[in-house]
Amino acid sequence: MKYCRPSGSWVAMITPFDKNNKVDFGAFKVLIDRQIQYGTGALFILGSAGESTLLSLEEKKDIIRNVIKITKGRISVFFSANMNTTEDSIKLAQYAEAEGADGVIFLVPNYVLIPQSSAFVHLDKCMGSIDIACGIYNNPSRTGVKVEAETIKKLSDLHPNFVADKEALPDVRHLVQVKRLCGDKLNILCCDYPKYSIVIPTLAIGGNGTANIGGNIIPEEVALLSRPWTEINIMEEGRQEYFKWFPFLEKLYHLSNPIVLKAAYNILGLPGGSLRAPYQDYAGSHFDALKDMMQEMGIIEKYGV
Repeated sequence: MKYCRPSGSWVAMITPFDKNNKVDFGAFKVLIDRQIQYGTGALFILGSAGESTLLSLEEKKDIIRNVIKITKGRISVFFSANMNTTEDSIKLAQYAEAEGADGVIFLVPNYVLIPQSSAFVHLDKCMGSIDIACGIYNNPSRTGVKVEAETIKKLSDLHPNFVADKEALPDVRHLVQVKRLCGDKLNILCCDYPKYSIVIPTLAIGGNGTANIGGNIIPEEVALLSRPWTEINIMEEGRQEYFKWFPFLEKLYHLSNPIVLKAAYNILGLPGGSLRAPYQDYAGSHFDALKDMMQEMGIIEKYGV
């Protein structure tokens, strides 16, 4: 079976809300159409940028069902199946599969701080429960547990549908080990968090792109810098784009996702909506500085509506 494999710019999208704090599917379509227009490779829905921990299970199911309707045949979409238990993660993944998702992403459940052997069992059971593409989101800053390269290798050997490793940790040695152990069986994509600065190392070891938030705001530029290094000109152009936009990525990551992202959407006149409590909207001097930077770098002129 041929599985969907994310490559290039894999954008972790926000969840837009309307004035009544409900998920706004009209806005979702506007934002998704924009991603397709500017060359994004794939979408990731229900991640931390999507305020997934602040969504009910029914809202998650509504998002899965409706986003698939919007995207089907137009762009590949993966959904986070992260829940607090293995059983519930499996149920959500199977729901996404039944609705026609291209793939799902599994995490080690938040906060429980399980040992590596338990992380393997959890991910093994989750991956074995579905027949669509799947991946892991390796983000110990959010989950408290790092999935080691050797564990990733074991999972890759067992599950042909395990195709994507979404990495978010400041450890180039780990990236090298995953690539060395798994070769081309896994597509490795990394976060664009400037504090980790692993975009260039990921592409340099033969990684396949970025799992990013920057593409929410500057989709065409992030698509350029996220291309796998198959030619020298792609490497040189991508590096130039990354250096150019690095200060803006730092600004987007000033506070936890998606606080600054939604402010940037609103500056552009795009329907990102407000944040859910306990998040508070970005305001004051930091908001003014964000707007000034977006003006100076030409983002408002290019993307404002």
